[in-house]
Parts: sequence; structure tokens; C-alpha cells
Amino acid sequence: MRSQRLLAIKKIIQTEKIGNQEELLQRLTDQGFDLTQATVSRDLKALQAGKKADPEKGSILYLPGQSGSLQDYPSIDQSLLTSAFQSVQFANQFGVIKTIPGYANSVAVAIDKAGRHEIVGTIAGDDTILLIPQEGMDKNAVKKALQIIFPGLDDVIFSPGY
Repeated sequence: MRSQRLLAIKKIIQTEKIGNQEELLQRLTDQGFDLTQATVSRDLKALQAGKKADPEKGSILYLPGQSGSLQDYPSIDQSLLTSAFQSVQFANQFGVIKTIPGYANSVAVAIDKAGRHEIVGTIAGDDTILLIPQEGMDKNAVKKALQIIFPGLDDVIFSPGY
């Protein structure tokens, strides 16, 4: 049953623009699967599904290596991702980036792909990114790196006292 469900999820995500887990759950229910949101969430994790920006729906689910996923495009629309930023704050040396819901993964991928020496990596949720700076990098170096990656990133998004 699980393998059939995973195949159905793959087919749905590859052929339709699915904006969230609830929408996917509804499509699976329409196909005769009886499951919960928690099961869908576990299945998406097993498939390593993510979200990417979409001009029509805001964000949609995608699978690694799926045609049209962020990995397939060497250049990401930086202006769209820049507009997804809401704030950047620091706790000790770690950065916390808040984005519009559904955009954190796409922003984190862009940060990681930029390969800036100031940033070791990111961990993304739906609207929050944990940014891990390189050892010894101060907040200003990380801020400048983000502004290089996302030209036009407004100083307003950086929290006061930054």
C-alpha cells in the first residue's frame, strides 16, 4: 500500500501544481487513499519533497531531480527571492531569516548554491531559515554576503541593533 501511495504522490507532484500538503491529501483522497496529514507529511519527507517558488500559486511541491525544480536552473530569479525576505536577526552567531510562507527552502537553496565563504550552510523550514556562518565571521560579513547574493536586499529587513 505504501509503495502505491508513494508512486501516486510522485505522479501528482510531477504532473500538477500542488501548493501544500492539504491539497495533496485531497488529491490522494480523490484517488481512493484513506490517510491522514501526518502520513502525507512522512511520505513527502521520505520522497525528499521540497517547495519552490511558483508565479501562479506562490509555492508548489517538487521532488529532487524533477524537471523544473530549482536544481535544474543555474540561475534563480533573485528578485523574486529577494522580495520573499521579511527579516534577518542574529542569535549569538547564528542567523535567522524569516521569509514569506513557502519561500524559505528556495531562499536557502540560493544561499547554499552561492557558495559564499562567509556562510557554512542553511537549514530551512516553511518560512524560517537557520543560517550558519563560517567560524570567525561577524554579522556584518554575513550581511554583506547576503546582499551580494540578493542584490537590492533592503537594510530594513535587518533587525535594529544589527
